[in-house]
Amino acid sequence: MGWAGSRQGTLGPPPGHGWGAQAPAPSWAALTAPGLWCAGAAGHSRAQQSATVATPVSGASPDLLPRFLLEPEDVYIVKNKPVSLACRATPATQIYFKCNGEWVHQGDHVTQHSTDRSTGLPVMEVRIEITRQQVEKIFGLEEYWCQCVAWSSSGTTKSQKAFVRIAYLRKNFEQEPTAREVSIEQGIVLPCRPPEGIPPAEVEWLRNEELVDPALDANVYVTPEHSLVLRQARLADTANYTCVAKNIVARRRSASAAITVYVNGGWSTWTQWSGCSTSCGRGWQKRSRTCTNPTPLNGGAFCEGQNVQKSACTTLCPVDGAWSEWSKWSVCGTECTHWRSRECSEPAPRNGGQECHGAELETRNCTSELCTAQGAEDVALYVGLIAVAVCLVLLLLVGVLVYCRKKGGLDADVADSSILTAGFQPVSIKPSKADNPSLLTIQPDLSTATMTYQGSLCPRQDGPAKLQLPNGHLLSPLGAGRHTLHHSSPAAEGADFVARLSTQSYFRSLPRGNTNMAYGTFNFLGGRLMIPNTGISLLIPPDAIPRGKIYEVYLTLHKQEEVRLPLAGCQTLLSPIVSCGPPGVLLTRPAILAMGHCVEASAENWSLRLKKQSCEGTWEDVLQLGAEPCTELYYCQLEAQACYIFTEQLGRFALVGESLSMAASKRLKLVLFAPAACPSLEYNIRVYCLSDTQDALKEVIQLEKQMGGQLIGAPRVLHFKDSYHNLRLSIHDMPSSLWKSKLLASYQEIPFYHIWSGLQPYLHCTFTLERLSPSTCELACKIWIWQVEGDGQSFTINFNIAKDTRFSDWLVPDSEVGSPALVGPSAFKIPFLIRQKIISSLDTPCARGADWRTLAQKLNLDSHLSFYASKPSPTAMILNLWEARHFPNGNLSQLAAAVAEVGKQDGALFAVSEAEC
Repeated sequence: MGWAGSRQGTLGPPPGHGWGAQAPAPSWAALTAPGLWCAGAAGHSRAQQSATVATPVSGASPDLLPRFLLEPEDVYIVKNKPVSLACRATPATQIYFKCNGEWVHQGDHVTQHSTDRSTGLPVMEVRIEITRQQVEKIFGLEEYWCQCVAWSSSGTTKSQKAFVRIAYLRKNFEQEPTAREVSIEQGIVLPCRPPEGIPPAEVEWLRNEELVDPALDANVYVTPEHSLVLRQARLADTANYTCVAKNIVARRRSASAAITVYVNGGWSTWTQWSGCSTSCGRGWQKRSRTCTNPTPLNGGAFCEGQNVQKSACTTLCPVDGAWSEWSKWSVCGTECTHWRSRECSEPAPRNGGQECHGAELETRNCTSELCTAQGAEDVALYVGLIAVAVCLVLLLLVGVLVYCRKKGGLDADVADSSILTAGFQPVSIKPSKADNPSLLTIQPDLSTATMTYQGSLCPRQDGPAKLQLPNGHLLSPLGAGRHTLHHSSPAAEGADFVARLSTQSYFRSLPRGNTNMAYGTFNFLGGRLMIPNTGISLLIPPDAIPRGKIYEVYLTLHKQEEVRLPLAGCQTLLSPIVSCGPPGVLLTRPAILAMGHCVEASAENWSLRLKKQSCEGTWEDVLQLGAEPCTELYYCQLEAQACYIFTEQLGRFALVGESLSMAASKRLKLVLFAPAACPSLEYNIRVYCLSDTQDALKEVIQLEKQMGGQLIGAPRVLHFKDSYHNLRLSIHDMPSSLWKSKLLASYQEIPFYHIWSGLQPYLHCTFTLERLSPSTCELACKIWIWQVEGDGQSFTINFNIAKDTRFSDWLVPDSEVGSPALVGPSAFKIPFLIRQKIISSLDTPCARGADWRTLAQKLNLDSHLSFYASKPSPTAMILNLWEARHFPNGNLSQLAAAVAEVGKQDGALFAVSEAEC
């Protein structure tokens, strides 16, 4: 066994005597015949590139065809170093290379012969070297390739093609990262497009010359386009970032991009007021705060405002006491002494002044006839004093008894009148049929301050004489008793209310203006506040405000830039941030705050929490949805597009979620706007990606109205998943003869975290189009919006840009039209007396199930019965929630039917006394 070969020789295979005795020597003509090879071998199909092709000799055994044990592989030429190609076959008598359709010189082959020990067949291995000059000769015409051909007595076999390429890596990056300054917890995207190269360059990132490994840091990942993404900027992410591209030829470094993560300063709480600077008279007192919550870092903005506040104060000067003149001496007593007194009253000590020094009473001995006289006068004096004391005690006892009786009678009157808070106009109702639920539709008359109604005031009594009523008795007319109710409906003018509100400390955190604010004055009758076109309302049920008290209540919607809501990990904001107050008021019944949300809720995909801001400004989790409430202060009824929050403490609330799987999704509202007029050749189409809540849509509509925009088509809903993939937008099918797009890339992207956090309002992309002629007015195109590896939506646009388009009527739901503040019975669908009758009948638990639990089940409100059971009146909680869900378009007939169904379960349960009839 040995290697043989030389660098001298002729082109092509050797002459006939060189083929050996095993097979006839093929002639040069045979080698170039069309059936075997041709000069145009470069035009072979791709199938021949990677497959071994055998051509047997007629009559020969196919088992003895050459079989390649080693075929040439693709290689790269690095700089000027030649590369080697090798192939090995058995049984083979001859092996030659052919490159780009031409035979390699015979002398350029290096051959090795051996024998396969297992089969005894000859094995032949051939190597050639390819230089850079050989490849560059055909550079630009086609790729350089080589192929082996092996002969045996049975025929020939061709190997796969091996391509030889010149490896390189350009010096300049197509796109380099740039320096940025970002706020803490903000997302960062550092783009990097490596230089062109063969083979394509691999990209890695350095942070302060240390390798960034996404496997070790969950906050970092590299996109398929080689961009480095920091989901939430941290202080530790402040560094110099370098994009490194490398292949087998070279390693290139981009210019370093300095990323600075800054923290804006925040004020600490105010210190206590200092003491007054003077101890007597007018002075000053002050308090201070520091910009340390948090401290500004890395160029972050310093706190705005003063760090010291001064206030005028007045300290009353101390006045020392002085004695008055002595009184006259008293008559000499039986003990032969008399006395005189004085008072510390000229002046009396005040404001911390010193008391008078000395004796207040002075005695001395005296002599008179009384010194030695001990007579019956003393006994008469003592008896008279005792008699007077006894009379005073008796009079006091009589007064106490009279007061108690009067107080008891007043309480009874108040108890009776407290029932009559519905304010119905005079009615005369005849007994109706049992199945007629129409009495629930009786509407109150609020036009008078003194109202009269007919009804019975006696409570339910269990007596022997009961009247059995058929189903639906809860809606029967009241008794014939006649009573009068006097009450007033307090109201407040908007300017006066805001003026009073501005004096409170919490007013500074509320939004300015009345667009996103509702307010009113309420008493024990309750009421309702609504912010139009947002789906946000606050229901204050009857008796939630203690009797005798009047509360001025507000309801506000915060813009996301006004309130800082910290989110941890993968948490996302799912609702608007809403405040109701004033904070700290005492409610005896839970109010219900209603607001929209954008979550596709499911227990296996989401962990949902209700957050409330404390008085200190920190956000706390007060309720985890889906679990049993750990407190009786809060409860949340979550429905498809809205949530209803029961709370006895007013404050600032938000719904926050944390995804448990990549299947978790939130709803996005996709809305398209364009200018109503187009004076120039350019025309912009703005695509907004909003949280699917009414308040977000309202804000964008107001913004577009100010910009002169018009709505294009109906909004669409997109389910955006927690898959870390961005949202892409592209425009298609635009007539190129009329319009052209000024967008350089094929699509635009909105980063995933900008959407997922829910903290960035008005997210949108703008497609800038250009008319080729000023006379062009028609625009027809398609806009595609989709999440990478997720759902998508498309808009088909076909409209006239010269025609003014008004906003569609659907932008103002009918349910939002009306007053933002309703006081008393006008705020409720269910008449007050009917409501009280339902409550008194269903609150008492019934073994047969004909109680509030069955009503909750029929109204689909039975997810957390334990919360209702924890309240004094579970039925009242259910009816309050029904009011919050269905005002003002609720169907009272359906509620009446549900109540009647409860009554059918036990007819004897709803027996009432004759006095009630």
